[in-house]
Amino acid sequence: MKLLGSIAFLMLFISLTNAQILNHSDLKRQLDSISELDQKYREILSAVGAGKAIDSLWRLQNSIDSSNISFIKNIIDKYGYPGKTLVGVPTNEAAWYVIQHSRKIDQFLPLIKKNGKSGQLPFKLYAMMYDRFLVEHKKPQIYGTQITRINMKSGINDWFVWPIRNPGKVNNLRKKAGFDQTVEDNAKALGVQYKVIKMSEIKVQ
Repeated sequence: MKLLGSIAFLMLFISLTNAQILNHSDLKRQLDSISELDQKYREILSAVGAGKAIDSLWRLQNSIDSSNISFIKNIIDKYGYPGKTLVGVPTNEAAWYVIQHSRKIDQFLPLIKKNGKSGQLPFKLYAMMYDRFLVEHKKPQIYGTQITRINMKSGINDWFVWPIRNPGKVNNLRKKAGFDQTVEDNAKALGVQYKVIKMSEIKVQ
């Protein structure tokens, strides 16, 4: 009887383990689909200018983003951040992209920092999100990852790397965070010529 009981317990354990693996496999597929939706119109929108058709695409993308962040919030409430251990690489970046493109960075930034430090997702992604958080709050960024259109007090209105807190140390900080490009090379790759700009030089709205 004891043997039968042990076998039954073992079978139950295997069944529960397989169910957990299946659930995580399903979660991975769902997150991969979310990643595709996150980029559905962004590549087109980043390559073209303004217009009614573009406005319509942005409305569609914004609607997708709204649904995506609700899905990610539910996943995080259930599992915590879906990192490398849970869903593997590169699916561990899916939730990050959704949060990065949302208006809820403030809410999730501590969680992203924790998982970046623990290796559940690349630390440089936390660095990018932290920079975006700082830019959204009209503060100097740390790693020089954020490029935006800046209205200068001089009258120039163009795309620049948003002001950096310590420009002299930024490339060292980028290297430590895991970036393989300097701030100058990164700006060039994004079609912007890097120049040091101070917060005092821009019109903060």
